[in-house]
Amino acid sequence: MVLLAFSATMTGILYAVLIVGGIGLLIGAALGIAGKFLAVKVDEKEIAIREALPGNNCGGCGYPGCDGLAAAIAKGESEPSACPVGGAPVAKIIADIMGVEANIVPKVAYVACSGDCDKAKDKYNYCGNMSCQDAANIPGGGAKACSYGCLGLGSCVKVCEFDAIHIVNGKAVVDRDKCKACGKCVAACPKGLISIIPANVQYMVKCSSKDKGRDVMQACTAGCIGCGLCAKNCPYQAIDFEFNLATIIQDKCRNCGNCAQKCPKKVIEKI
Repeated sequence: MVLLAFSATMTGILYAVLIVGGIGLLIGAALGIAGKFLAVKVDEKEIAIREALPGNNCGGCGYPGCDGLAAAIAKGESEPSACPVGGAPVAKIIADIMGVEANIVPKVAYVACSGDCDKAKDKYNYCGNMSCQDAANIPGGGAKACSYGCLGLGSCVKVCEFDAIHIVNGKAVVDRDKCKACGKCVAACPKGLISIIPANVQYMVKCSSKDKGRDVMQACTAGCIGCGLCAKNCPYQAIDFEFNLATIIQDKCRNCGNCAQKCPKKVIEKI
């Protein structure tokens, strides 16, 4: 009786194992078939591009991280040279993956302000939070006598991942050798003083003040006074004026340097 009972128990266990195993095989087969039919096709170019990108996920390209940029390049929605961190070497690799030629234009951040501690006056001593945004929200736009000038509190420095911008004598200064043109400093500046420019640009107006000349001179010894001498002496009509501020039209500029020589305030600099 005991042997019969044991035999019956073992038989039941074997049946259970076989049934469970059979169901597992059926489910596995069904999942395998479903996986083939429902699989999301991945662009091999996108994978290769993602592997070529540096992986900083800085957002300087305008996309949500390197994955987003890789997908955009693979779809033809962005240029192979869109990654500011990777620069020319990465752009060349991606261009080869896409089978195109890379339009590589190195870029760098530029601070359009000359108002350091020696040149710009202060209206008062600021003792609040060490944030440019907080200072800019104060009536008058901060302690600087020039309401357009760099506040020098380092919000741009804090967001830079490449140690490429520092506060020197009360004003932000870009280290061109370290800058990757990611644009984070541009977004961090409440005064809109920082822009991303082609690295081969030679002349820039180092001022952002739109005040009239008399008001500029009262606030800063190195501001654009809107005299117009730069425009009058430019043989290529490459200087424009808007709101009392000179602007160099880079497409027309031939880097002759006349504007910098004639500027009485030496606001136009060769960079």
